[in-house]
Amino acid sequence: MLPILSIGRLSIQTSGLIAILAIWIGFGQIERYAKRRGLNPDTYSTMIMIALIAGVIGARVAYVVQNANFWQDLTAFVSISPTMFDPLSGVLVGLLAAFIYGSRKKLPFWISLDLFTPGLAVWMIALGLMHLANGDSFGSPAQLPWSIYLYGAWRHPQQIYETAAALIIAVFIWPLKQQKDAIAGARFLLFSLLSAFARLFLEYFHGDSAVIGGMIRSAQVTSLLIVIVSGSLLLWKTKQYEAGEQKFSEESE
Repeated sequence: MLPILSIGRLSIQTSGLIAILAIWIGFGQIERYAKRRGLNPDTYSTMIMIALIAGVIGARVAYVVQNANFWQDLTAFVSISPTMFDPLSGVLVGLLAAFIYGSRKKLPFWISLDLFTPGLAVWMIALGLMHLANGDSFGSPAQLPWSIYLYGAWRHPQQIYETAAALIIAVFIWPLKQQKDAIAGARFLLFSLLSAFARLFLEYFHGDSAVIGGMIRSAQVTSLLIVIVSGSLLLWKTKQYEAGEQKFSEESE
């Protein structure tokens, strides 16, 4: 684990550096796809800033709700450590804020979500790396050849699992075309479906997440809802697209 990166006399919080790089790369990708779709990148830059601020606040509030022991140290409220954020809730709140802003600006809803997807993919990779650097979001005890020794026990390398899953999803999502004839929203919905499914599975190896009724983890409940909603919407939009293509083909004959 490397919470602090030291370069000579300069010391930098590793997770903060990773977050800044992720935001910078994400901004660039979103602006690139906005230009490709003939949309104003400045408008989307403003939307991103609003979504980021709302997402950070939402992720922290969700963490507070899920962890009663948070109140034992109120100074932790201003910490930027990724262990004190609920990432899925943060993404949902950020998207809600972006939706409100986009509605006021009359931006195309599904296309806007597709534009956000590359940035979200970068952020999920960065989140796993931040957890790895800080040693938080650790795994449950396990005696495996690839276990890591952390906090007095051999554990699942949960942070590496999360980073690897995010990388695989990003590699799968990245090549999907974003031309004007693409299914609007498909890229975002597929990303949401895969990310939530991965979280649903990986939560079984978590060693520090909240458990409901001694059986299911709170993050799994959120993930399951996202899987159902995003999967249903993706199926519906695909059928709509295919029906439109078939109608166009019949009219052309």
